[in-house]
Amino acid sequence: MKNEVLYVLLDNYADHEPVFLATAITCGEKGMRKNPKYVNKVVAPTLNPVRSCGGFQTLPDYSFDTMPEEYAALVLIGGYGWLDDEVADKVVPLVKAAIEKHCIVGAICNAASFMAKHGFLNEVKHTGNGLEQLKLWGGSNYTNEVDYMDEQAVSDKCIVTANGTAELEFAAELLFLLQNDTPEQIEMFYRFNKEGFVQMLQSKQK
Repeated sequence: MKNEVLYVLLDNYADHEPVFLATAITCGEKGMRKNPKYVNKVVAPTLNPVRSCGGFQTLPDYSFDTMPEEYAALVLIGGYGWLDDEVADKVVPLVKAAIEKHCIVGAICNAASFMAKHGFLNEVKHTGNGLEQLKLWGGSNYTNEVDYMDEQAVSDKCIVTANGTAELEFAAELLFLLQNDTPEQIEMFYRFNKEGFVQMLQSKQK
């Protein structure tokens, strides 16, 4: 469905990385949204549960073979599964299809390095777990060192990349692209989670 945000999870995925994005989609200031603009769905290599780095098991909604052709965004969550070429390489056609359809694509942590490895960052401004890792993973397929930006998260041409400590910035950039809320509401969401409840409260009282 066009309103689905698909999260690609491989075994040993980083369970902290999708949290802010998924929560912002399903929850508002006053709790669970009655009619969210988007629906979160998990995609994995098969329909078998995938295990996170923290030991949680997640039951996928779709496998690579059963995922829909129409969706709002494809979000690659980092972790150690991207080190397994046999599995990770199966994601390549999914990303190619998303880019060809001008869908939003997000990649964080090792998933951003995977994007470099397969040449998906060669025409966009981007970031990741440092330029050296992108060059190491990308090899001769990574030819866009000039557009690397030393930032927490970068959005360009509907592709969002981030390093593994930037789950909040990653979420904010994707929320802006998805137009999940007004820009002011998204900025407030970012500030609240970045600064914390106490600091936000103190700022309002001044």
